Amino acid sequence: MSLAEQAIPSGRPPSPFYTEEHEAFRSTVRRFVEREIMPHVDQWDEAEEFPRELYRKASAAGLMQLGFPEEYGGVPTDPFFGIVKAEEMARHGSGGLNASLNSHTIGAPPIAALGPEWMKRKVLPEILAGEKISALAITEPSGGSDVANLKTTARREGDHYVVNGSKMFITSGMRADYYTVAVRTGGPGAGGVSLLLIERDREGFARTKLKKMGWWASDTAQLFFDNVKVPVENLIGEENRGFIGIMLNFNSERLGMSAGACGYAKVCLDEAIAYARERHTFGKPLIANQVVRHRLVDMAMRINAVKSTLELLAYRVGQGEKPVAEICMLKNLATSTMEFCANEAMQVFGGAGYLRGAKVERIYRETKVMSIGGGSTEIMKDLAARQMGL
Repeated sequence: MSLAEQAIPSGRPPSPFYTEEHEAFRSTVRRFVEREIMPHVDQWDEAEEFPRELYRKASAAGLMQLGFPEEYGGVPTDPFFGIVKAEEMARHGSGGLNASLNSHTIGAPPIAALGPEWMKRKVLPEILAGEKISALAITEPSGGSDVANLKTTARREGDHYVVNGSKMFITSGMRADYYTVAVRTGGPGAGGVSLLLIERDREGFARTKLKKMGWWASDTAQLFFDNVKVPVENLIGEENRGFIGIMLNFNSERLGMSAGACGYAKVCLDEAIAYARERHTFGKPLIANQVVRHRLVDMAMRINAVKSTLELLAYRVGQGEKPVAEICMLKNLATSTMEFCANEAMQVFGGAGYLRGAKVERIYRETKVMSIGGGSTEIMKDLAARQMGL
């Protein structure tokens, strides 16, 4: 039981959504985090990278394969395994490490869902074994969430496409081996968008590293395509129907981001409770002050609301539903809760929270990327409103 659960019981009965298998997996992920990440995470964050070997280690622990078809090296699971993984991986406090280590969860699903058989059999096993790195390249310098109006073009010339354009804010952008790239093969709008698999060593393909406020350990880059020749067989799905593949990704990505945000918020609460018990001022521990206890209760209250909504929507997704509006609202609720908890934890820590090496300092710096990535707060509200017929 965590410090937060000891100090502030949630009042909820044991969840009906988790089985012994889920809890066994939780123990596996926790051991992996404590053994392979915790001792090195501060060093990796300062270095703005982590060893490529970590992908193979994560695969050996069974963390890379979740949700992918068994015939290609995956392990089919329900959404709750993803929630367990997100909660446990949040414990080390580095969102950047998690983003890059898990970039295959947004780069590879279009291949698994729509890719030709040769691609599934060659590419997916390499990615899921941690031998190759997968990235998704949709966002462009001219626009992020306006996917239907992307400008990167792919012109058909015989048995190749010739790709020109650029992509921005691409996670694992520098060192990925396979890029799932959204391109324009047809006319304007969503109906002219296709998806291509582009390998990193294609002539005319270049990358530039981006420096960021947070997510330091994440490899983030701008991509440039200058007459890059890509075989027609690298088309993922049908030509001019790639927008469908992009949309298929969004629900799972936003559910995963919500689980991660909830996990980071919980870390802030746990860290704040531990520090409030340890830190003494005016002859008593911080936690003896009513104002501090109220901060902690406010944090726990919001976390419990997110967790309950997350689990209900995960159940519905597992039943085959697509509750788009509710997932959009959940992402906003989860990321705003992460922001709130990071801010409150920093206030409890005071000056100690402003020092590098504190989990709450790192999470505080990384709150905004969560409310922007995967669809900004404003885009989520607008999409939810449209889904609700407003």
